[in-house]
Amino acid sequence: MSGALEGIRVIECDGYLSAPSACYILADMGAEVIKIEDRVTGDPVRGMASLFGGSMILPDGTNIQFETANRNKKGITLDLKKEKAKEILYKLVAASDIFCTNYSLNAIENLNMDYETLKKHNPKLIYALATAYGSLGADSRKRAYDTIAQARSGIMHTIGEPDSPPLQIPGALFDQMTGTLLVNGILAALLYRDRKGVGQKVEVSLLGSGIHLQAYNLNLALMRGRPMVKPSRWTLKNPMANHYKCSDGKWLLLAEPQSDRFWHDFCICLGIENLEKDAKFATAKDRRDNYLELTGMLEEVFVTRTREEWINILQTKGGGIAFSPVLELTELTSDPQIMTNEYIVEVDHPSVGKIKTIGKPIRFSETPVEIRDCAPAFGQHTEEVLIDILGYSWEDIAKLKEEEVI
Repeated sequence: MSGALEGIRVIECDGYLSAPSACYILADMGAEVIKIEDRVTGDPVRGMASLFGGSMILPDGTNIQFETANRNKKGITLDLKKEKAKEILYKLVAASDIFCTNYSLNAIENLNMDYETLKKHNPKLIYALATAYGSLGADSRKRAYDTIAQARSGIMHTIGEPDSPPLQIPGALFDQMTGTLLVNGILAALLYRDRKGVGQKVEVSLLGSGIHLQAYNLNLALMRGRPMVKPSRWTLKNPMANHYKCSDGKWLLLAEPQSDRFWHDFCICLGIENLEKDAKFATAKDRRDNYLELTGMLEEVFVTRTREEWINILQTKGGGIAFSPVLELTELTSDPQIMTNEYIVEVDHPSVGKIKTIGKPIRFSETPVEIRDCAPAFGQHTEEVLIDILGYSWEDIAKLKEEEVI
């Protein structure tokens, strides 16, 4: 079976992570994505050796960030400052459905790849743009990265303990959210094009995506004048919606808003039957009024067994209470639920061998999401694309190489 976007061609001209993330999601769903990189420097991510102090390079030289953002793509190189390279770009745009970029507005204009220019070559083109701050306003041309958008969006004040300073979130979450939202816009624009025959420009930004990510917290702040209070284990007033350390140093999270419904079974599981009818803890209101005392008692109980032991007890005697292990990222591959649903999968990498990687958050019954290829080597598909799609000859290619166009 083929993917839902089979037959859709995407020209990707970008760098770093936001727009590339959108394009790998489209590629996973079956689109043909052709990534254009500068013929000398390539995507800057190829040269980023670390992120938040963590090495991004595997022993064979594979860059984890680039690999993550560019699977299932074809890679070509062009020097877009040269007119012959622009001709190639315009021909590719004419033969494609989507053009995707996160270049700065200045670079887009200087390279003549703005929407008004490209739609002359393809009136039905979907032009997908990821910016830093949005294309309007005084800051629209400023440079920004994931953490800049974190700072501007307010999210750094929402994480950590109540008295902690603002904290950065590692892992380029805003880039990933921006790419995901851009995919939503692209798919809607494709649907409209199919209905009305009209292409259009679709735009998202790091800042706007970060604000969208915080919809519930932000609307509380907008409508009531204050954000949600930073949670602390010692300010959460429902002891059955907190996390507790176990004897092996691992953590277990309870998340049960219907605490009265499960209080009886919970007391049996923890061996605290003596507390079930205690006037201080008998109802949800009582437990809320005396949450500090009860939370301290529960801490002392949970630390007597390993997390796995508590999981087995709660699963067999808890009556369906909501709980979860607090997993570290390196533990995810040991979770059968994650692996069975292919949220993490194993693939064969051409130089690394078998590796585990993020898998398929979306599942289709008829059009499977697939990881067909790993990220392309630098310029790997240049000749293939020029010959198979644009009809260039080997003589043409040799001349383009001689002129340093490709």
